[in-house]
Amino acid sequence: MTPGRPAPRARLAWRVFNMLQLGFTLLWSIGWISLALLLHRLGGGTRLPLRMAARGWAPGLLGGAGARLQVEGADAIDWSQPYLLVSNHQSVIDICALFRASPVPMRFLFKRETLAWPFVGWYGRAMDMPVIDRDNPRSAPLMLRHVARLLQAGDSVCLFPEGTRSRDGRLGGFKAGPFEAARMAGVPVLPVALSGAGTVLPAEGLFAVRPGTIRVRFGQPIPATATRNQLAGKAQAQVQSMMDDWAARGIAP
Repeated sequence: MTPGRPAPRARLAWRVFNMLQLGFTLLWSIGWISLALLLHRLGGGTRLPLRMAARGWAPGLLGGAGARLQVEGADAIDWSQPYLLVSNHQSVIDICALFRASPVPMRFLFKRETLAWPFVGWYGRAMDMPVIDRDNPRSAPLMLRHVARLLQAGDSVCLFPEGTRSRDGRLGGFKAGPFEAARMAGVPVLPVALSGAGTVLPAEGLFAVRPGTIRVRFGQPIPATATRNQLAGKAQAQVQSMMDDWAARGIAP
């Protein structure tokens, strides 16, 4: 047996456990999405279904994954106003962590292909999630106007300006385009740092969950008075600073 490598029985046990977790994830999501869509159809609007994601769906999936969530900096934010939240991206479980960590209803950017998924796509359409089609150059301006409209209406929206998930936990460069939505709406940018999500549910490979701690840290709001390139640079610097602080305390990305 290779040193440091789990024994075959241990690997098999983890695979079986992960398949059970995947089944739970699917059933739990279908149940909560179905209830949210039912309430939405009964005239409940979008606020309650979005909070259901934060209070029911996300905690269940985090708990099912054995993930402990630690939130820093939320108490220092004035949540009475909307923000364009921009976060580093490590894993699909990031969305669960951010839903749970935010004390207000929040929307996320959907990829066009995600709308074709049963339940998830139905929820995204019903909740008026902004959409990006990476194969269509005309999609980006439409998405930015959609995000700006939501922000102007008082809703917070979260984007991942790296554009993809990090495979090694290191922060990638922030694309400037998404920050134009904050400028269009005159809404502050709120940087958010994530740590540990890529360890709990790695971006590579099949569904392979491992218990661990996911940390979410809210930074300082940035007024949308600079250029989009400047906003991207300031937000990236804040997220990197928060990640560096974790690293200095011995906390892995």
